[in-house]
Amino acid sequence: MARKVFIAATGMNSGKTTTSLSLMHMAQQKYAKVGFIKPIGPKPATYAGRVADKDAILIARVFGLEDDLHLMSPFVLGQGDTRRVLDGELPREQIANQVFDAIAELDEKNDFLIIEGAGHTGVGTVFGCNNARIANETKAPVLMVTGGGLGNVVDAVQMNLALFEKQQAEVKALLVNKIIPEKREQTLKYLSQAFDESGIKVVGGFNYHPILANPTLRRLSNVLNIELHGREEDAQRIVHTVQIGAASAQRVAELLSDSSLVIVNSSRDELLVTLANLYQIDDYREKIAGIVIPGVGKISHITQRILDSSGIPYMRAGKTTSTVFEIIRDDVSKLTAEDTHKIRLITDLAEKRFDFDAIDALLD
Repeated sequence: MARKVFIAATGMNSGKTTTSLSLMHMAQQKYAKVGFIKPIGPKPATYAGRVADKDAILIARVFGLEDDLHLMSPFVLGQGDTRRVLDGELPREQIANQVFDAIAELDEKNDFLIIEGAGHTGVGTVFGCNNARIANETKAPVLMVTGGGLGNVVDAVQMNLALFEKQQAEVKALLVNKIIPEKREQTLKYLSQAFDESGIKVVGGFNYHPILANPTLRRLSNVLNIELHGREEDAQRIVHTVQIGAASAQRVAELLSDSSLVIVNSSRDELLVTLANLYQIDDYREKIAGIVIPGVGKISHITQRILDSSGIPYMRAGKTTSTVFEIIRDDVSKLTAEDTHKIRLITDLAEKRFDFDAIDALLD
């Protein structure tokens, strides 16, 4: 039987998957066999001919667990499944059997097992398998991941605790992520005070880190559903700022900051040429992550040749500038197995920020 931990969260985008990846990395240094499961998978994707949750695919690929992928993602939410359950076409018992059979098999074959919930505590209720029930029935102590802050964290945690308490699942600790670095000590101190009477341990996670929060060029290429022209190394480049190239070429160049993605309409030949030429200068290469070129008009032949010869990463989008900007603005960067630079940074930071032995001790 494995030592188990259930990774819950106060909501989406709080850092569950980053936490799971970090714990996988740290646990493998202590235990011979470490497993992972995402019981309810709300984000389907296809890998090696199998439909599985994106987070399960990420963990499987990073840690070489592809043979267990069918167990790591036992139920993936498909289009219309909610209606099928409510109509009685998809029995809740069938879903529960898939989930708990997979957990039992992974429990048997591993020394340490990470069970990652989906969204907030109540996600999966319509399928009869919300996070709290799974934590209870697997007897997995809960590590709840939160964002940074004070009042909003306390409020969100209390709301999520109610369902865990109803299901008699034990929340052992809060892992606080996205902490403002200069407020780290203060944040952890006051949150510890807020949960002192409950007996819930407060553990510091990652500080807010723009490199972790911001997307890579590959991510934006996938989100925009357009091809990225550039080297494989360029695809890993992390975008820190997004700038619309509406001003003069000189002014756009003056406004460039570290690792900027510039959105330039296809009619702006002079700006495209300027950015391509600036990319040849080392100082500007640090500032220019790449270009997105929206618009339905064709790029002139000579401008296209300059872009291609410069090596500047670019994407051609058959959308308006405002649409491209809105899609990028609304995107929340998610890890993929190809983001090796980010993953290496996460594991390096985990070794500095995560006291795995302390977390492991809480699971007794």
